Amino acid sequence: MRKTLVSLAFLPLFAAPTADASPGLEWTTPCPDYGMSPSPTAGLECARLRVPLDYAHPGRTIELTLSRHAGTPGKRRGVLLMNPGGPGSPGLAMPAQLLQRMGGSGLPDAYDVIGFDPRGTGYSTPVTCDLTPEQRGAVLGPYADGPRDVVETAAKARAVAKQCGGAATADLLPHMTTANTARDLDRVREALGERKISYYGLSYGSYLGAAYASMFPAHGDRIVLDSVLGPRGLDVRANQRFAEGFDDRFPDFAAWAAARDDGYHLGRTPAEVTAKFFELAAVRGPEFRSDTWNGLYDDASFPALAAEWAGTARVTAGPLDGDTRASLQLQVICNDSDWPEQIGYYQRAVERERVRHPMFGPAAANVNPCASWPVERTGPPVRVGGPGPANVLLVQNLRDPATPLSGARETRAAFGNRARMVTVDAGGHGVFTRENACGNAAVLGYLRDGVFPAADGYCQSGR
Repeated sequence: MRKTLVSLAFLPLFAAPTADASPGLEWTTPCPDYGMSPSPTAGLECARLRVPLDYAHPGRTIELTLSRHAGTPGKRRGVLLMNPGGPGSPGLAMPAQLLQRMGGSGLPDAYDVIGFDPRGTGYSTPVTCDLTPEQRGAVLGPYADGPRDVVETAAKARAVAKQCGGAATADLLPHMTTANTARDLDRVREALGERKISYYGLSYGSYLGAAYASMFPAHGDRIVLDSVLGPRGLDVRANQRFAEGFDDRFPDFAAWAAARDDGYHLGRTPAEVTAKFFELAAVRGPEFRSDTWNGLYDDASFPALAAEWAGTARVTAGPLDGDTRASLQLQVICNDSDWPEQIGYYQRAVERERVRHPMFGPAAANVNPCASWPVERTGPPVRVGGPGPANVLLVQNLRDPATPLSGARETRAAFGNRARMVTVDAGGHGVFTRENACGNAAVLGYLRDGVFPAADGYCQSGR
């Protein structure tokens, strides 16, 4: 789950088509740019593909927008689809980002690298719940100080759920699921004229990749799942695990801030920094806890987080924050799983998690709109695992604030002999293209060179 939220209207692609052998796809330049300058999709080609809204009853279609960086002739071995998570984070820029970060590795030469905006968001057919800025974080309830706070949050959550059920795109809502997005991936494969596709997915994208590998085992080539959710995706247990991830990761920031006390004055030891957290949380309220959790995603965010603690800076929304991304995130999460509906469940969970994880537990366990969701699931949840080839590589940081190690271990167990997992002695959300050379080598060795580990592995810090 990524922390940024996206709201984008569909903008037309334009310019002349480029020559290509892919059936049913017309690749054009330039790609949409999300209204950003410089364009995050510069140098890519884009295409549109229509897919069924409801695969159980094909007929009505919606549109996906795809991007591509073509592999190098003579070196190309196939197609690599990429997804950044969310659910619903726009993915058109991912091929350009891979080229920027790993251009000299040979990986972009080996594949036609394909990005896409998943159904419901970005330049694909979008959905909305008409969320206000205050409602866009509704999937993760505020830190609850007691049962009355849960009741107040439940009232706000019901209002959000009602908005989703009455919005202009409510007819699309029941079909925004991980299972349908995995089916979309297979339609992309067909449109590209490929017998198999390779895949890299981060965060929620790991669950999407796990779903694809489970639903279409014969169509997957080399599958990499990075920062891995548990095998049930973003259900109520995964939400509660955010507090576990907070506790796993926070000591990294506490040690970092303590080593820089001369500049930030947050405490001379990790224990003092931890005490400062509770002191500031008591004054600044639930938003301070959520902002701190967001700041734990990446070491590069530590200076901004420390400055916010010190009162010299504020966390601001990113350029892609908005309604559409937040609406789709809610729709996928609530459609994918059965969520408890009784407020008492969440009140008990909040008090339990207050004892287990006092820093963030009562936020992660609080009620959200899924408890009052206006539609029933259109199909069963994805069953991760099952028979298939041994082609699923999991890479996981030991101290991930959003997808903690416990969930990755469950997904590893669900795939059994089909999977291998490389754990990295690092903190933060995301392994590949980060600082750990060993973690990067594991992914490159598989995607680029086809070296699937004989056994699970471990990467030391800084290696």
